Amino acid sequence: MKSAAPAGIEMAKLEFIDEYRDGGACRRMAAAIRGLVTRPWTLMEICGGQTHSIMKYSLESMLPECVRLVHGPGCPVCVTPVGLIDAAIELSGLPGVTLCSFGDMLRVPGSGCDLLAARAAGADVRIVYSPFDAIDMAQESRDSQVVFFAIGFETTAPVTAAAVLRSASSSLANFSLLVSHLLVPPAVEAVLSMPSCRVQGLLAPGHVCTVTGYEDYEPIAARHGVPTVVTGFEPLDILQGIYMCLRQLEEGRCSVENQYSRSVRRQGNPAARKLIGEAYGVVDSEWRGLGTIPDSGLELVGTLSRFDARSRFGVRPGAPGESTRCLAGRILTGEMEPDQCPEFGDGCTPAHPLGAPMVSSEGACAAYSRYGRGRSARHE
Repeated sequence: MKSAAPAGIEMAKLEFIDEYRDGGACRRMAAAIRGLVTRPWTLMEICGGQTHSIMKYSLESMLPECVRLVHGPGCPVCVTPVGLIDAAIELSGLPGVTLCSFGDMLRVPGSGCDLLAARAAGADVRIVYSPFDAIDMAQESRDSQVVFFAIGFETTAPVTAAAVLRSASSSLANFSLLVSHLLVPPAVEAVLSMPSCRVQGLLAPGHVCTVTGYEDYEPIAARHGVPTVVTGFEPLDILQGIYMCLRQLEEGRCSVENQYSRSVRRQGNPAARKLIGEAYGVVDSEWRGLGTIPDSGLELVGTLSRFDARSRFGVRPGAPGESTRCLAGRILTGEMEPDQCPEFGDGCTPAHPLGAPMVSSEGACAAYSRYGRGRSARHE
């Protein structure tokens, strides 16, 4: 395989984070991209963290006009289904129940309100930074039931798996999980299978692949003829990932390459994958704005199923109740850019969001709002 970087950029020798933000190196990489491209291409960055870096550092302005970046479903808060938010709100209002959650989830709209409003109305909702914080609460207050809202992709699933395995080994009876762990490759497969899909190349999520590796992306890339590059999150990472993906397209090749080699291995992290396998089984799952995707979620299995909050408290997620004004599904599949939504910046703002993409720190709509409009206008 040819060098992954153009002349003058020795990626393998970079050691410090500031080097991945070096303006001169980024400009040289962008110049190499401009020298490489001969025709229009559309790439999708899957991860919301990549979207925010692209917007923060104005990376798209450094690319040729014919290279278009669209957003993928790689924001776990954004794709947590409305019915599960409603289930979390219901749990938080039960007598003797404390619901623990990451802060991002508190303002995600359910069908009627959000967790922040539920807390204002008297529900016991607390922000934590880890499921182990929730375990500590359960150990300190054995008379209350502590539920951790376990959201996230494969990146966070090993931590909640470790937490529930610890609870099982210590016979902790007042701790449980409301599980909303989702798997990225099935969602990517679903997006690429849509008749309206215009994606020709993918920047795969580096953090997820650090855990899982990238073997699962290889059959997807081959099936759809879409070159895929596992990519990091710093400006130079993203530009290099774009360069590698475009080079495959220009050369008529299709494979999975790894730009983020300082963190990702093909088979991922065996210890983390083992934890997921011990605690969870794969199930069909609902994605906010995308519907049900086969084999795209995780649920507690075997004896660990007794820690499933839905079963313990008899709470079942209801039918999706997404606002018809929120076009999250079209944003998360790359069909539309946030500032093309008629509600963006008017009916939907960070202070009064219609949907999760305007709330999450990784949401595409939040990125547009925070860093300013202009991407879609550039391509008009």
